[in-house]
Amino acid sequence: MGGTRHFGYHPLGTTWPLPLSPAVRRMEDHLYDLLELPAGSKILDAGCGNCHVALHFARKGLQVQGIDIVANHVRRAWQEIKGQQMEDMVSACVADYHHLDWVPDRSFDGVCTMETFVHAREPEQVLGEFFRILKPGGSIAMHEYWHLDDDELPPGTPKDLSESIKRIDKESAMPTDRRLRKGVLQQMLKDQGFVEVVERDLSRNIAPTLLLFYVLGYIPYLIICFFGLQAWFVNTEAGVQGYRGLKRHLWGYSAVKAKKPLRTAADS
Repeated sequence: MGGTRHFGYHPLGTTWPLPLSPAVRRMEDHLYDLLELPAGSKILDAGCGNCHVALHFARKGLQVQGIDIVANHVRRAWQEIKGQQMEDMVSACVADYHHLDWVPDRSFDGVCTMETFVHAREPEQVLGEFFRILKPGGSIAMHEYWHLDDDELPPGTPKDLSESIKRIDKESAMPTDRRLRKGVLQQMLKDQGFVEVVERDLSRNIAPTLLLFYVLGYIPYLIICFFGLQAWFVNTEAGVQGYRGLKRHLWGYSAVKAKKPLRTAADS
């Protein structure tokens, strides 16, 4: 996947995910379409990683500022940006999306997250910053996970699955994922003042990617469990247990979009 760190989008009815690259690009296209912005618009990619999503958007005409809290990700992002000679369209810097004080109010046409909001320590603070920096009428598009709480798990749910979800959240530094029951992200957006909040469940569209991870990881995961090393191999656990949990509808994958109203309370 060339360093890309997000799921692929597979049309319903897909039984095998390979090759992965077209599916990865389709997922990026889906996020791009959610923004509904014309060429030349300026967007913030919050949690840009290696800037693969940002570069894909730039090739469609958007001006992208990427931010990531991991300096090594930003260093690799600049290698990609310069290697593709896209310095006039994409920039990247080390920054924490909880603290965007350096960004003026109403300075972006759009904000996007690709499976990165789950890492927030204070999700309401992050969404408040996104709201502040968006221009009136600006768009936000988010591809994120949701899952059932312990008291929502159906009878007969294997205990190891619920334990795995908690361990994956902890070891992958995803504190907000613990709060993202289905519908919670939409309500968080509304609470911050966003309007026209729309959600689409893409769980079935990512299932083929997870099936591949399950097939590749199943035997190694059995060995990992035998030695009690799940916390040290969280990506393997996520691949195997993630597929099992998805099939049981214990967690899922949502695409959410919203807009900042043309007039806000601050304008009154």
